[in-house]
Formats: sequence, structure tokens, C-alpha cells
Amino acid sequence: MGQLRGDILLVDDERSVREFLAIYLKRSGHQVETAASTTEARAAIGRHEFDILITDLRMPDGTGLDVLAESKRQRPETQVVVVTAYATAETAIAAMKAGAYDYLLKPFKVDEVGLVVERALERRTLLRQNVTLRAEIQGRYRLDRLLGKSAAMGRLFDMIRKIAPARTSVLLVGESGTGKELAARALHELSPRVDHTFVAVNCGAIPEALLESELFGHVKGAFTGAATDKQGLFEAASGGTLFLDEIGELPQSMQVKLLRALQERRVKRVGGVAEKEVDVRVVAATNRDLETEVERGTFRQDLFYRLNVIQIRMPPLRERREDVPLLVEHFLRKFSAEHGKTVDEIDPAAMSVLTAYNFPGNVRELENLIERAVTLASETRISVEDLPELRTTASRGSRAAAELPMEGLNLEREVESFERGIILKALERTAGNRTEAARLLGISFRSMRYRLSKLGIAGGEAGGVDEDGVDPSPARGPGTTSSGGPGPGDAGPSSGPDQ
Repeated sequence: MGQLRGDILLVDDERSVREFLAIYLKRSGHQVETAASTTEARAAIGRHEFDILITDLRMPDGTGLDVLAESKRQRPETQVVVVTAYATAETAIAAMKAGAYDYLLKPFKVDEVGLVVERALERRTLLRQNVTLRAEIQGRYRLDRLLGKSAAMGRLFDMIRKIAPARTSVLLVGESGTGKELAARALHELSPRVDHTFVAVNCGAIPEALLESELFGHVKGAFTGAATDKQGLFEAASGGTLFLDEIGELPQSMQVKLLRALQERRVKRVGGVAEKEVDVRVVAATNRDLETEVERGTFRQDLFYRLNVIQIRMPPLRERREDVPLLVEHFLRKFSAEHGKTVDEIDPAAMSVLTAYNFPGNVRELENLIERAVTLASETRISVEDLPELRTTASRGSRAAAELPMEGLNLEREVESFERGIILKALERTAGNRTEAARLLGISFRSMRYRLSKLGIAGGEAGGVDEDGVDPSPARGPGTTSSGGPGPGDAGPSSGPDQ
């Protein structure tokens, strides 16, 4: 994710702090409005929805907690950062309980403000995306239980809507986990048969000796154990839809009997004499190439033609990567509810890993990954660490998946951009500790300082922690003057009453 820009409301009764932070934030590309009191802050909140609100805790006509409460009441998605001279347990807990995203302790350095703002904007972006995705899940990107906004899914939805009203047999083809049963259910739900039964049977899961009885039923005494008459699935689905999953697994002995049932629209129970008329729409599905099976002689050609009146291909997930965020949001909500947890966000880096992955198991694999991540998550946000199966793939695949545009690219700029992103991530993970960040990246501390300086990242020449764990130049950080005294990067007093 590139550097985000946002609308920020800055609330502080100290004019020097307001002006300095406003200049810094504007230079970073943000839109900034300031307020000197809770009264002015309330008015600003009422006029405009800000992405971030940064408020001092103590002001002449109230507190930052009052501003926080007003923001939560009027603009619940605005991310609020509370500033205090001393972050006692009481003030920090009170602010976080009231809904603050984070807090800053005075005196602070501008790079601290920049990092908090970047993280808050990232969260704000995620919230907006979640709102959009939830609307899409409930709206035009949903067909029964199928989800997708890609062109491939759009074509699938159009086809299902077009053929749903007919009685015509349908053959759904595609890899395992692409949602063939969901498509069959959508065909049923959108058809005139919706008030009748939808019956699903996996042809590969029933022993061959029992398959005929399951499909067509049996009469009492037809075989050992047949103590009563039994209705078959064809009869059970009469008036509705019969979904024959994994039709390619059907034994050849049953293929002839199924073909006759489809042609005659009549079934005869095992051991019985009379035939019974059935009104069933058959939807079959397979992950096999039935045409190849026909050529090999393992699948009857006449049955294939009977089933393949209309063929629908289910696209694999790798062909519709733009649907991954929509599906992730859906599965997060589903499994959070099932497991009684609140895991409603996913880190952009984790989403990038998921979007880049090829998913050989398709949507079913994605569903299993998200369920596992929600079950094991210790926070409300899924991170790359919660997707251990994909971390190695991501580290290799992110580079392998890079494409060369037709018009070419600036290699040095691309490499520099990648290096900057990785270093910033390492610094973020280590809370700015450059020694630890260097260790994570497998480089020396000297190399880390050189790269920070080359890339123009704050702290490249001074500040931070050296190899001995000691700040090498405490008087020359970005928030101090050359004489060692407090500079414009330090906001607020270093001592005084708790705010």
C-alpha cells in the first residue's frame, strides 16, 4: 500500500503545537484543519467527516475524551489519537476504552506522529473497504450463495439467470472447490421449482451396491436388510432439482439406468415392478474432462449428451483474483460469528498474499484458510503471521509474480521502492528499533544506517538504537535542535501535571 493521504483535525490549545504539527502534516500531503478548544472541535466534527482526529487530553473548556466521545457519536469511523503529557495507565485505558485508536506521549518526535497517522489511515481505509465489501456481499455481487464481482463471475451470474427458468439439464464443470453445488442451488433458487426440494447426492461417495437403491428406491424384501419400502432420491426430488455431484465417478452399470431415467422420466424401485413418473430437473457436476472419458470408453457418450445440454464452466479462483477480498470479508464475518470472536479486519499485507496466491483448492481452500486464521487469531485483525501456509509462498511469489510492462520500467526506482517498503515494515514491526530491524532483514547495523540515509528515511543519520542498544546521538534526533535542546519535533512539556 502506498503512502496514504487523509483529512486530519488537529485539536490543541497550544498554538505552537498546532501550527508546527499542521505544517508537518501538510508537507506529508494531508489536509489539515485545527481547533483550539473542545467547542471548536465539536463544530468542526459537525461540519466535516475527518479521517483522523488528533486531540490533546487537557484543554480550557473540557478534555480530549469529550472530543473523542463527540467524534464517536457523530463520526464513528474517524480514527482518534489522544495526546497526553504522561501516558499513565488510567489515561491510556480510559482513552482506549472510549474508542481511541492510539495515544501519543509528549514530548514526541514528528516521525512518531507520522507513523501513528499512517497506521490510523490504514485502519480507516480498511474500515471503508469493509463497508464497501459488505454492501457488495448483500447487493449486486451476490447470486444466492455465490459471491463475485469479476468479469468471469458476471458471465456466470448472467448464464445462471438466463437458464434457471428452463427444465433443461445442466452440466457444471470445473476444478474442485469452485462452487459447483452453490451454482446448482442458485439454478434451483431462481427457477419455478424453488418451492420444491433440492436434493444433492455425491455419486462418488455411495458404494456401487447401494447406488441404485439410493437413486431409485427399493421395495420391501428386495435384498437383505430391505425391511420396508424406501423412496429414492429421484422421487424425493420430484417437482424440484436433483444435483448429481461428481457424475464422472458413476459406475458404468449405473450409467445405463440413469440414462433411461432421464429419457423416460420414470423410475422403478429395486425389486419392484411398477414404474413411477418423476418430474425432476437434473443438474450434474464434475471436475473430470468427460469428453476425454467418453473417448476412453469409461463414460457413455449418450449419457454425456443427455447431461451436457447446457454446460457451465466454473472459473477457478486464480482467474478471478479481484473476488478474493469479497470472499475474505464474507468468511471473516461467517467464522467470527461461528466461533464467537470479533475478527473483522485483515492486514493489507495479508490481503496481498492471499490475492497473489494461486489457490489450487480454489474457494474451498480460501475458506479453510480463513477459518483457521480466525480460530487461531489473538487479535481482531488477520496478519501474514496468521497465514503460515502462505508466508513462504508470499516471500518467493511476490518477486516471481512481478511483471514487466510493455512500455518497460525504471529498474532502479522499482528496486528502491521495494527496499523502502521492506525496511519500513521491519521498522514498524520493531517499533523503530533499527538494530532489531537490521537483524530481521539479515543485514548489519551499519548497512541499515546506510540504507536509511540513502533512502531518506527519518532516523537514517541519527536517532534510533545502535548495536549496543544505546542511542548514538540523542541530541541530534529529528525532534531536537543541534544544541541538544528541545526542537520543533518535540511537542509539549517534558514535565508538569498529568493531562
